[in-house]
Amino acid sequence: MKTFDTSLYFITDSTLFDEDEFFRRVEAGLQGGAALLQLREKDRTTREYIRLAEKAHTLAKKYNVPLIIDDRIDVAMAIGAEGVHLGQSDMPIKTARKILGEDFIIGATAKTVPQALEAYEQGADYLGCGAVYPTTTHVKTVITPVETIAEICRAVPIPVNAIGGLNAGNLRVLKDVPIAGICVVSAIMKADDPKTAAKELLQLSRELILKERGV
Repeated sequence: MKTFDTSLYFITDSTLFDEDEFFRRVEAGLQGGAALLQLREKDRTTREYIRLAEKAHTLAKKYNVPLIIDDRIDVAMAIGAEGVHLGQSDMPIKTARKILGEDFIIGATAKTVPQALEAYEQGADYLGCGAVYPTTTHVKTVITPVETIAEICRAVPIPVNAIGGLNAGNLRVLKDVPIAGICVVSAIMKADDPKTAAKELLQLSRELILKERGV
């Protein structure tokens, strides 16, 4: 059975940094406690994506953190990553599951309860739901009401993470939502001190999770 922690799901963004600085920030986020690492590269060639993924995987393994590849199951398979994350326009979850097998972590994006139920029924292991707030990353975002995220959490038995413009200053909006964790990009990637930022976000995320569980 797959076991993984989604309390702090760190998604990378290499668009603002040279490669050395990019990986310095990625490692700092891992040192700060990121529990899952997703490599997201929307505009790379396959060859370049694989090269970066191999380097990211080496770092992730150093900190015993699963590496999730965004969109590309071919890249995930090529470098032996632990998982892949698929959006609504990517390969269907059931098809990916047939190719990747039962031990592979497969995440899905869901913005509605029907999308969440479909992803779960097709074999998704976790869901990313949002965007809670507008983001500064170079991806198309559609705002998802917090109430909808709460409904999704209660509709499926797999972990649900909130995503979209989240940072240490605005997580309170999720205080009554039974999420399994948060996904962040800029809050770590663009932080003056990514390691310290990750530590703070991890603590805040865990506080939200424990409060919702009544601990």
